Amino acid sequence: MIMHITGGKMNTARKTVLLGILIALALALHVAERALPLPVLPVPGVKLGLANIVTLMAIFILPLPAITLLVLGRTVLAAAFGGGLSGFLFSLAGGLLSMLVMYVLVHHASPWFSLPAISVIGALFHNLGQLLVAAVIVRTLGILLYLPLLLVSAGITGLAVGFTTLILLRALLRTKLVTVPDSLRSMII
Repeated sequence: MIMHITGGKMNTARKTVLLGILIALALALHVAERALPLPVLPVPGVKLGLANIVTLMAIFILPLPAITLLVLGRTVLAAAFGGGLSGFLFSLAGGLLSMLVMYVLVHHASPWFSLPAISVIGALFHNLGQLLVAAVIVRTLGILLYLPLLLVSAGITGLAVGFTTLILLRALLRTKLVTVPDSLRSMII
């Protein structure tokens, strides 16, 4: 039985299996998104961020170290599947920064933010992390002029990821396969 595991309710083997399943799911979503024949959004470099659905769901059911391993595992494996070094650096910076921000918002500011709003904020920080890496690589802050376009796209993709995550978490809660702390339930129900 899969459940919220921060309280030590799940043994190490089950935690490892759950983490492996989540990494595989995030990687499958990443690969599926890369396989889309045309850019879904008209802004160069903008992606839907489907793998972030898994990260956002994990924030509700896993402790921070496991979520960090999820993001690291997905990022390393995605790079191995053809992302290259620059893609790895962009994904790592964006993924870790957005994960940390969303984790803090979910666990410490949930009364003030909805799950879709947290997803939008996570998408904003994901783009910011990627732009900062790009600024270091090209050695100019001029790349930050791209930020307004990325902020608009983050709003759109963040809402899509947030509402999808909300629907999936509600469905999972109905199956009783996962539980979330009572303090976070109001964000989902």
